[in-house]
Amino acid sequence: MIAIIDYGVGNLFSLKSSFACIGVQVKVTNKKEDIEEADGIILPGVGAFEDAAKKLRETGLVDVIKAQVAKGKPLMGICLGMQMLFDKSFEYGEHEGLGLIKGNVKPIADVIPSDYKVPHIGWNALQFKKDSPLFKYIKNGDYVYFVHSFYATDCEDAVSATSEYGAELTACVEDKNVFGCQFHPEKSGTIGLNILKAFAEMKEGEIC
Repeated sequence: MIAIIDYGVGNLFSLKSSFACIGVQVKVTNKKEDIEEADGIILPGVGAFEDAAKKLRETGLVDVIKAQVAKGKPLMGICLGMQMLFDKSFEYGEHEGLGLIKGNVKPIADVIPSDYKVPHIGWNALQFKKDSPLFKYIKNGDYVYFVHSFYATDCEDAVSATSEYGAELTACVEDKNVFGCQFHPEKSGTIGLNILKAFAEMKEGEIC
């Protein structure tokens, strides 16, 4: 069973439907015991970093998530959920993240050409930077769907894939059993379903 953390932020229905499409049991939950019993954890997220981080901390689940990660349980953050994995976000201020992957989150407007639109919305190709168990069923150059105005940086060792949008932007990250997708797998058709399938097959303690 995959636990999708419900903290009032994220595309929970779309994620649940995507996992159902590939035959994976999920539970949308904000309960400690569900997260502890799960085979893997999804941290979704849309909206503003400060608000989402506050809501997540108010659930009391931050320590639970960190404890499960320390045990080797797979965790995947999606979109804003991925950004929350990092040390800090500089989205309209400076805000603390979960610190599960070293790095920061900054505006894409700082690095893309001035005539490019923000937010970045649309389909872009993944360019693999290293082998990843998350890419088990997809190939380099496959397209996925993005919606974001901020990106992860200062995290070179964790980057597993990038995407081009006037600049090379971080698309996927990982550090041992912690994974992140800046794009939305649940909105990325067959490619996205294959990414979710690969994540669902990961087992606690097998990733190093």
